[in-house]
Amino acid sequence: MPTLADVAALAGVSKATASRALGRPDLAAPETVARVRAAAERLGFVPNRAATQLAGGRTGVVAVVVPTLDNTFFTPIIGGAQARAADSGMQLTIAVHSLEHAAQLAAVEQLAHQVDGFLLTAPRGSDEIVRSAASFKPTVLIDREIEGMTSAVADTATAFGALVGWFVEKGHERIVYIGGPEGSWQDRQRQAAIRAAAESSGATLTMLGPYPSTFAAGVERADAVVAARATAVVPYATSIGLGLMFALLSRGIRDVVVSSERMVVESLALGDVPSIDVDGEKLGEVAMDQLMTLLGERRELPPPTRRRLAVPIS
Repeated sequence: MPTLADVAALAGVSKATASRALGRPDLAAPETVARVRAAAERLGFVPNRAATQLAGGRTGVVAVVVPTLDNTFFTPIIGGAQARAADSGMQLTIAVHSLEHAAQLAAVEQLAHQVDGFLLTAPRGSDEIVRSAASFKPTVLIDREIEGMTSAVADTATAFGALVGWFVEKGHERIVYIGGPEGSWQDRQRQAAIRAAAESSGATLTMLGPYPSTFAAGVERADAVVAARATAVVPYATSIGLGLMFALLSRGIRDVVVSSERMVVESLALGDVPSIDVDGEKLGEVAMDQLMTLLGERRELPPPTRRRLAVPIS
């Protein structure tokens, strides 16, 4: 198997020059880069990617930071990001930090020494803490937007507003929204969209929350939904909606329609129930593409970009 020394000898350069030409071509003369690459191709030399990354001051690893592993919402995002990272010859690692407290920044800073960049999901941390975490390495925010930061978001707020319109078209006049965790950025966006949609349509809206995204939270909201005399409910999370469905059915209440995600509606064969479909894999892929762009800049970082992925309802 040919080595870097073989390539250097054939190209008539030192081993260090051959390494720079293959790993950091911006630091070598164009004619030297061309000669070394030609020698490598002739010999069938394949550089060690990890060694090349390290020679360029890179680890070849990026981190996805999530607040918890209990929420399955993050699973497809991680999968999409990992697939796209592999396409770029990068490795992906997962770290769990909610970033709700400044004390967690020390762990993120330590992690920054081991990776090239972050995909950061921090739905409840303050803007100040999130900005601090992002200052350690090039960072892309997932499912949240902060001024001046690159981000990729599933536009569930618009979809939730559309759900209210769907319910009104079907004749529902009393609608309940069951909110998500306290401090959640997405919950604030969804509340605003739902309020606007209800106001424009004339529907009576009851807002409940904040609540954790759990099955138990949905079960415990049944009394409030009944008291509001609602015929339609938009829950912040699928788990909340499933808990509410269970509680209502246990009481024999079958005339309250609870929106959910497409997989649940199809699996339970629920008739005339609206659903939304967040493409988590696509969200992870888009975020990783944005991070690769940031990492590809050798000098100044490009201006921050915001990507909002449409979320269809059906």
